[in-house]
Amino acid sequence: MRIVALPAHMSTPTFSSVRPLLVRAVAQALWTIFMENQYADRVVERVLRQNPKAGSRDRAFIAETTYEVVRYYRLYSALLGTEPRTERHFWQLVGIHLLLQTNHEEALRLSEMHGLDPQAIRQKAAMLRQQRVYRESVPDWLDALGEQQLGDQWEETLLWLNRPAQVVLRTNRLKIHRDLLQQRLKSEGIETRPHGAADALVLLRRQNVFATQAFQEGLFEVQDYSSQQVAPLLDVQPGMRVVDACAGGGGKTLHLAALMQGKGTIIALDTLAWKLEELRKRARRAGAQNIETRLIENNKTIKRLYESADRLLLDVPCSGIGVLRRNPDSKWKLSPEFIKNLEQIQQNILQQYSRITRPGGLMVYATCSLLPSENQHQVRTFLKSPVGQNFELCVEKTIWPQDEGFDGFYVALFRRKN
Repeated sequence: MRIVALPAHMSTPTFSSVRPLLVRAVAQALWTIFMENQYADRVVERVLRQNPKAGSRDRAFIAETTYEVVRYYRLYSALLGTEPRTERHFWQLVGIHLLLQTNHEEALRLSEMHGLDPQAIRQKAAMLRQQRVYRESVPDWLDALGEQQLGDQWEETLLWLNRPAQVVLRTNRLKIHRDLLQQRLKSEGIETRPHGAADALVLLRRQNVFATQAFQEGLFEVQDYSSQQVAPLLDVQPGMRVVDACAGGGGKTLHLAALMQGKGTIIALDTLAWKLEELRKRARRAGAQNIETRLIENNKTIKRLYESADRLLLDVPCSGIGVLRRNPDSKWKLSPEFIKNLEQIQQNILQQYSRITRPGGLMVYATCSLLPSENQHQVRTFLKSPVGQNFELCVEKTIWPQDEGFDGFYVALFRRKN
C-alpha cells in the first residue's frame, strides 16, 4: 500500500483541515504493520521520510498515534468488534483511540468512522478494561507466560511496559563531555536533563535529534539508559582486546570504544553483514577508530578467537519483552515457539562463544528480556555445564522498567577462572 504524502503546509491543529489526512497516514501505516507484517519503527520512519516538510506537530501525531494504536491493538480491535482487515477498519481503530485518549468525538464524524457509537465504545471499554489482557492489550499466551515466570511482579511490570519510552541520549565521550553536550543541544533547541552519574541525557520532549548538527558530528548516540548500564559492567580499560560477539548495529560496541578512550581493539561480530555495515558508518561518525568488524560465516570465525579476549560481551538475541514500550508491535509478532527457539540459541551462544574469554578475563551475558527462562535459567544451565564450570558468576542484575522508568534488561557478569 502506498502511504499518503502530506501537503507541506500542514502544521496547524484544526481538525477539519488537518486531521483527516493525518488519520489516513496513520491508518495506512497500521495496514502496513499488521497486514504486511512489517516492523512499526521502519514503517513510521518511512512515513516521516516521505513527508520531510510536514510540521513537527503532524509528524508527532503520526508517530505517536501509530505506536499507541499498535500498543493497544487488542483492546481497540475488541471495541471495533472485528479483526481489522480493511483500510477503513484501521481508520476506525484510530478513531477509537482518539475518542478514548483525547475524548475527541469529532474524529468519529468522518465518513470512514460511520457506525461507531461513542457512548457504546466508552461503556464497552470500561467493561473490557476489567480484564488485564484487554487493559494492557497483550495476547493470552504472553500474559500467562509473564504471570507464570514473574508471578505478582508481572502486573506492575506489564503496566510500565505499556508506557511510551523516553528518548535517552548517550554522550560520546570520545568527542565531548555531557555538560557541554547538553549546552550544545540547547543551542539547537533540544532541551535535556542529565540522568545518572555517567553519560545519559533524557529529552524533555520528543524531538528529531537526528536532524541536529550535534548528531551529524557524532557527539551522541540514542541509547536507552538501561542499555547504557551494560558496557560499563565489563570494566574495560584502554589498550584491552575486547570482543562484542553479537554486535548488531553497534550501540554497545560504540559505548565500549568510548570507555576505552579509543585505545586497544574491539572486534565486533555479527551474522548479518548489513548490520556490520551500519556499525562501520556509526563508528566513523563517532570517531571510534579501534573497532574491527567481522562477519560470522561459520563456527571457525568463533574458534579462531578462543581465549583471546580480555573482555567479552554477549548481548544475545532475545524476545525483547523488556523493550515492549518502544517496540509494541513485537507483542503481535512473538510466539511461545519463537521464544523457545531463542532460548536454545542463547544457550548455544553461551556454550560456544564464552570460550573467547581468556583465563582471568570477564564476560557479560545480557538480554533485553525480563523472563527468567532467558536470563537466570540460562545462566544456571551454563554454570552447570562443562564449559561453564570454568567461570564464576560475579554480578547478576535485572533492571525493571518500574525501577527508574526505562527499558527492562538483564545482565550477568562472569570471570573466567585461571
